[in-house]
Amino acid sequence: MQMQRSLSASLSPSRRGRGTAVDSLPMAAAGGPKWAQKTITLPPFKRGCHLITPKIVKEIGEELSDFKCGLAHLFLQHTSASLTINENYDSDVRHDAETFLNTIVPEGTSAPWKHTLEGPDDMPAHIKSSMFGCTLTVPITNGNSTWEHGREYGCVSIVTILQHGKLWLP
Repeated sequence: MQMQRSLSASLSPSRRGRGTAVDSLPMAAAGGPKWAQKTITLPPFKRGCHLITPKIVKEIGEELSDFKCGLAHLFLQHTSASLTINENYDSDVRHDAETFLNTIVPEGTSAPWKHTLEGPDDMPAHIKSSMFGCTLTVPITNGNSTWEHGREYGCVSIVTILQHGKLWLP
């Protein structure tokens, strides 16, 4: 996972009851549906595309290992940052993504943006955030949430599909 520009952000908001913040919600009894929610704070980053997977795995690894089948929903509480999944093998991917974003969403005094109260990079950051979004949903299988995709001719792509819902109506 990569995060596009961040100052300080949290993932997965955790509020219960009358809006009281909690660090983690306990899981249900063994055998039933399990839920876990945790808010983490990322360190400040300079503008750019940053790898945040190790920080997330470090924070939720213990809870993640309990899940045999499920979904991890990530929500970034930030209006000028975003989440995306991309390659981590070659760091040039993050550099090239940043170059592309800065080309299509310029910043500085020559940019056409009216919103500049928070600096010349703020409006471009809002636009980039809107392009990628602030949420991701990734499948969990046997305590892992991994993905791999090849684009070479004849390369096999793996798609994980998780379906959930009621099987009957009362």
